[in-house]
Amino acid sequence: MLALRNLTAVAFLAALAGLPLAYADDDNNLKKNHVLLISIDGMHAVDYEICAKNNTCPTLAKLGKTGVNYTRTTTSRPSDSFPGLMALVTGGSPRTVGAYYDVAWDRVLAPPAVTTGNGLVGGTCTPNQNNGTQTEYEEGVEKDQTQLNGGGPYKSKIDGGILSLETDRLPRDPFSRPIACAPVYPWNFIRTNTIYGVIHAAGGYTAWSDKHAVYAAVSGPTNTSSPSNVDDYYSPEVNSNQIPLPGVTTAGTNFNCGAIAASGNDWTTDFQAIQCYDQLKANAVVNWINGKTHLGDGKAPVPVIFGMNFQAVSVGEKLIESGVYGGYQDAAGNPTPKLLSEIEFVDAAIGQMVDALQDQDLLESTTIVITAKHGQSPIDPARFFPIPGHSGLNGTSPANLLLKQNLVPALEVAGPGPTEDDISQLWLSPGNTTAANTLAAVGVLEQNATAAGIGEIFYSTSLETMFNAPGVPAVNGPCCALLPGGDPRTPDIVVAPNVGVVYTGSQSKQAEHGGFAHDDTNVMLLVSNPDFRPATVNSFVETAQVAPTILSILGLDPNSLQAVQAEGTPVLPGLNFGH
Repeated sequence: MLALRNLTAVAFLAALAGLPLAYADDDNNLKKNHVLLISIDGMHAVDYEICAKNNTCPTLAKLGKTGVNYTRTTTSRPSDSFPGLMALVTGGSPRTVGAYYDVAWDRVLAPPAVTTGNGLVGGTCTPNQNNGTQTEYEEGVEKDQTQLNGGGPYKSKIDGGILSLETDRLPRDPFSRPIACAPVYPWNFIRTNTIYGVIHAAGGYTAWSDKHAVYAAVSGPTNTSSPSNVDDYYSPEVNSNQIPLPGVTTAGTNFNCGAIAASGNDWTTDFQAIQCYDQLKANAVVNWINGKTHLGDGKAPVPVIFGMNFQAVSVGEKLIESGVYGGYQDAAGNPTPKLLSEIEFVDAAIGQMVDALQDQDLLESTTIVITAKHGQSPIDPARFFPIPGHSGLNGTSPANLLLKQNLVPALEVAGPGPTEDDISQLWLSPGNTTAANTLAAVGVLEQNATAAGIGEIFYSTSLETMFNAPGVPAVNGPCCALLPGGDPRTPDIVVAPNVGVVYTGSQSKQAEHGGFAHDDTNVMLLVSNPDFRPATVNSFVETAQVAPTILSILGLDPNSLQAVQAEGTPVLPGLNFGH
């Protein structure tokens, strides 16, 4: 059990009120209890409501009978995978954590030494002065992003992790000591600690699985070349080429993944292939529950904190494959058959984890937290409007409008491309960041609002209600703490387009995430344990509240998270217990 029977009367009342739990014996509690954190990327609150009602997600529905369901949960803004994941493990927003997008900008850091796999051009690092570069923390910084193991020196083709990272493809810090221009590892790029750092420091064994090697950032800063707060990190590359996976069978749908043909297409381009990819990570979670390493080839402690992200639902929401549409049938959120298959697969894979917990007598000592890094927009298929679109004639994105006026650097639009999906984040060219030039850029956007599908423009004070003021620090120092003065990572302008507008020319996409819209940010959140009384909470909460709640459940201080201290992030309300 969660040791709740031994709570004092005061602690019991605190638990009933949804306050942070305090245990008399934190060390003992940490050894006995576990948290399984799952992100079903793209999974909206309405997706959970519909599948539970229609019995198409029986595992999730059963977990809901001993869980608290939060119907108005908001992700990070922007609602991209990087800030979304960081919210879950830090308790903070981009203004504090410093993660705005997989591909973003930093006015201080220098470009990588060599060009990345996605085309971010390598360049010069001038020590002891602000350089400025696009920052790429995605598959392009791996040794070989076409390989499932990222090209790392692994024995198995299905392995993957930090050994896949190519150090020379990482951004560099001109103020690093003792050697200037050292690479900035993704876990050190983050400005605050994480639940992994807190739990690891308390003696807990930790594990996580995700889609890119860079998401070992869940470790939080170590100031070393190792994300040592994560004891077992597993990241087969989602954007690698599909290959047969002999012996792998998808949960629920029972597809033989050995039948996949090797191709130049990545795992996100096929409704069935993405299930095979996710099954690799689901198998890793089951291995952890069974006291093994992620591939099952060695013994290991059952982690205190562990989990994974699922890609299948996100792909099922936005993919168009050979004329077959995923996504939704209507604005009510009823899924197409292809999306329903992805939801059913994910539910069955989580069922495998629940069964393993039951078999190992760990179900009652494990709290399962199921949410999403981000949603997907639009749900209503009739609202989708791509710019420039399949024809290339639907309009021009904000970044390309400003590029024509030389207001943004060409590098921002080349290589990995601008920071645009159903959001546009804009960093003006060095020398153009004065208030007058910002107004000039906003004027260009206003004049072309129809062509760019613009809904809202945030800059100056309206931007600074969400983020730190853009600029460069008033004092210099090593990356990556926030120093006095302007924030080198904050965009100068953020454009939120009209609902349904996605800045893309892809013919295989009908939705995207990253923006501020309801469909981007409203995701499912379920916290389940056999000791919990079922409840539904309809008040607004944020995914950032997951991090302090996890520490609270484990008997650790939520305020040990730096982002929680900075932003006052509370634990989730309504976690009442049956005992």
